[in-house]
Amino acid sequence: MDKIVTGSFQLMKKINRTLILDIIRQHGPISRAEIAKMTKLTPPTVTNLVRDLLKTGIVVEGDRMSSSGGRKAIELKINPRAYYVIGVDVGISKVHTVVTDLEAKILQEVYIPLKPEDYPGIIDLIIRSIEQVVNQFKVDKEKLIGIGVGMHGLVNSREGIAVFAPNFNLHDVPVKALIEEKLEIPTYVDNDVRAMALGESWFGHGQDVGNFVMLNVGYGIGAGIVFNHEVYHGVSESAGEIGHTTVVDDGPRCNCGNYGCLEVMAAGPAIAQRAIKEIKRGVLTSLTHRAGEDLEHITAKMVYEEAKRGDELSLRIMEDTGRYLGIGVANLINILNPEKVVIGGGVAQAGDILFEPLVQTAMMRAMEVPARSVQIVPSLLGEKAGVIGAATLVLRQLFKVTKVEE
Repeated sequence: MDKIVTGSFQLMKKINRTLILDIIRQHGPISRAEIAKMTKLTPPTVTNLVRDLLKTGIVVEGDRMSSSGGRKAIELKINPRAYYVIGVDVGISKVHTVVTDLEAKILQEVYIPLKPEDYPGIIDLIIRSIEQVVNQFKVDKEKLIGIGVGMHGLVNSREGIAVFAPNFNLHDVPVKALIEEKLEIPTYVDNDVRAMALGESWFGHGQDVGNFVMLNVGYGIGAGIVFNHEVYHGVSESAGEIGHTTVVDDGPRCNCGNYGCLEVMAAGPAIAQRAIKEIKRGVLTSLTHRAGEDLEHITAKMVYEEAKRGDELSLRIMEDTGRYLGIGVANLINILNPEKVVIGGGVAQAGDILFEPLVQTAMMRAMEVPARSVQIVPSLLGEKAGVIGAATLVLRQLFKVTKVEE
């Protein structure tokens, strides 16, 4: 019985310490008295728990705060350089790995380009990228509190398993276990878009927004859904596969087996393929000069760049892409009724050429009431959304609170 009581006390202490840590993160500089008011913990309890946090170095005291009378309180704040985090964004064309501080500020980064022939060794490449960024940053391993990995495809985040990553042909690969076995650092793995949504929730347009959707538009299309400040995974951890909803009845066949999916109409490869198809039909375009003798060299980025220069075919393709994405966004608005839809990913960085038809189509097709309540905005984190999201997988573990007790 004594062991149960002692264990319960230690659990409550850990929960309350984490609660205080998160309040300091979100509201610091903050006094002990203000923490006690916000948590409804007694001042002595707050004082004791803060003392524990000060010993770790993760919390530091600052200046004395202004006061209308009496002794001035000492402010408390997070020391962002007390520990460090590794974030890994595993893309189709590169592995992007960073070291961040506890505020997700990127301090060192490494890019390793990927080709299809590299895919069978993708786990070894991830580990190599982590070792490389750690060596470059010259950080003490004891200062690394964790590794976060964002993987494309279906991911069992509880066990850190890549259930199915179609582009890498991975099936039931224990990514977390393999990295931890090699590097001996706690590792957390999730789907890349859900990681991006988490990062946007903590450090981007999702701050102070309880319900929003992160739409990632790149080589593929997926969505990260946030309900009540928590990322929604779904029963089989496959929530957010908006890229595999139909937007054109008689569209091209998607790799999921369906026809006319949003992904096969609006993702990066789809943009390039539409351009190639039109050129083969004889449509004149400046893309022909960019591609040279091999049309397969055309990319979505080339189409966007030529659209900016006024190329008619490229403009039409980008506007069509925006409209297809607008249909997908309207579906998200009608079904989920979010406060915001945040657009990220490589294709989404095409700017107004794509964004304007996207918003116009979404507002036209969404129901009037949810459409009036939603904002559609580009990602605040931009091209760093993947790695910042991956790093936030670790930060969530550090600052996570499950319940409040005293």
